Amino acid sequence: MQIRNVAIIAHVDHGKTTLVDKMLRQAGAFRENQVVEERVMDSNPLERERGITILAKNTSVRWRGTKINIVDTPGHADFGGEVERIMRMVDGVLLVVDAFDGPMPQTRFVLRKALELGRRPIVVINKIDRPGADPLRVHDEVLGLLIELEADTAQLDAPVLYASAREGVATADLSRPPVDLVPLFEAIVAHVPPPPSDRSGPFQMLISTLDHSPYLGRLAIGRIERGAVHVGDAVALLPIEGNPTVETARVSKLYTHEGLDRIEVTEASAGDIVAMAGLEGVEIGRTVSDVEHQERLEGIAVEEPTISVDFVVNNSPFAGREGRFVTSRQLRERLYRELERNVALKVEDTDATDTWTVSGRGELHLSILMETMRREGYEFQVSRPRVITREGPNGERLEPYEELMIDVPEAYLGAVIERLGGRRAELLDMKNPGAGMVRLRYAIPARGLFGYRGEFLTDTRGTGILHHRFYQYGPWAGPIEGRTRGTLVSMEAGVAVAFALFNLQERATLFIAPGTSVYEGMIVGENSRPGDMDVNPSKEKKLTNMRSKGSDENIQLEPPRELTLEGALEYIEDDELIEVTPQSIRLRKRLLGANDRRKLSRELKRGLATV
Repeated sequence: MQIRNVAIIAHVDHGKTTLVDKMLRQAGAFRENQVVEERVMDSNPLERERGITILAKNTSVRWRGTKINIVDTPGHADFGGEVERIMRMVDGVLLVVDAFDGPMPQTRFVLRKALELGRRPIVVINKIDRPGADPLRVHDEVLGLLIELEADTAQLDAPVLYASAREGVATADLSRPPVDLVPLFEAIVAHVPPPPSDRSGPFQMLISTLDHSPYLGRLAIGRIERGAVHVGDAVALLPIEGNPTVETARVSKLYTHEGLDRIEVTEASAGDIVAMAGLEGVEIGRTVSDVEHQERLEGIAVEEPTISVDFVVNNSPFAGREGRFVTSRQLRERLYRELERNVALKVEDTDATDTWTVSGRGELHLSILMETMRREGYEFQVSRPRVITREGPNGERLEPYEELMIDVPEAYLGAVIERLGGRRAELLDMKNPGAGMVRLRYAIPARGLFGYRGEFLTDTRGTGILHHRFYQYGPWAGPIEGRTRGTLVSMEAGVAVAFALFNLQERATLFIAPGTSVYEGMIVGENSRPGDMDVNPSKEKKLTNMRSKGSDENIQLEPPRELTLEGALEYIEDDELIEVTPQSIRLRKRLLGANDRRKLSRELKRGLATV
């Protein structure tokens, strides 16, 4: 049986998962009467809510005697760790590019990874039915990107298809109306090389990803590079470099993929992507080999994290009210367990027994971990993100820079350029592709993006589009202006009442609604001016003998600003924390007492303390 292993790569929201949906349907992976929801590959609840792919997924289809293993990969730069290890399992890639947007920051990132590993791309220019689509312009931009990334001759000769994933059609010639996805299947079979087929040699497989079964424990997933493996075989689990321990185990279960199902098999051979049970000490990047021929495969290189936050045990007055897991032991175990699957993450102990430093590829990468943990029942607190600096060759201080891509209506161009200038951003490129939108490309310190998304949406009245990815390490850019407004901090514990909030909303944006429980030191709103202000949101109206009937019914409150994890991470300052529980996201001051904060402020001015 012929096998093709292919990954679908693209910028976020360019249509990868929708395309996989249609490929599964047209290849007969579903019964005619089977009810299948849209974006079936996005099985994680967070993926369905946010409309993005977070974890790479395996599936397969059969097309005219060829088994095509398909891996749907994340499109957001923060989950590049998923993309990098998946590339080792496949022999070709489908590069999906929006026919209106063209190549975006993550397109460059994922394509560069594929080209470096020698993978041949098949270019799929998607959404040709989108209003304003210009597939010929995008075709030229993709070709220019391939040349810029120094693709070799075979990679430059990539076939190009024009598709609408939503309609499930593709064509190699725009003059011919597309009918179905047959041209795409034919291109995969013709242009993606078959995987290694040395089935007679000693067994060898690189673990590219992990899964977990409540009955079988950890499952090692990867492509068999050489030989064959059977259920019951003894195998060696070779260490990552630097670790001398070689473990032996016995394969208890073996699975391959058929459509969306994981099918149990008794044997598998070179070229196929399998899931293997029975190996206790599995880690991503380790090699599974024949016991008699212990040859290690090259490991998986993942780019280093650029942003870190502190996870702190929840010590607020509301600690333990809403979560099941609140102790330092439970929090530490959960964070270190995440390292088993999340290769782009780092967790480090600190001098404090209740604090751990967690480093990742971006705010979204870290906030997905926080959201997952709170849904599992964990309570914790999180500090403001900070960038991870490096030392340059001459001892200079270097910091991470992001490549920022912005599409903005011409009417708001000046406001965006002015705002980014104050955040130390350097304009790399400006294009006007038409339709009243201007595309800007910047290099900006990662610090300069903290808190910018909210300002950007305000400046463009919600009409602008912003994407960014890691660019490079560059010289320290100096001080960057932070939040310009102060906060409203509760000075009492109690329950917020409408009367008090009504008097506060004229000079602030509120984060809470009437009936919300508050404690001293909790942030309840944003001040309209610089500087923090202590307020009492639970202050009730004094009773008098002059109250008129119905006077309290005239209170009208504006809806409070809804706090999301990403928004909170962008918002807080160094002296503040986010309290994350299964039911709530609260902002608070590190020091809850007003007198303690005033004392610290005086010491900071005299240089006697640091935050």
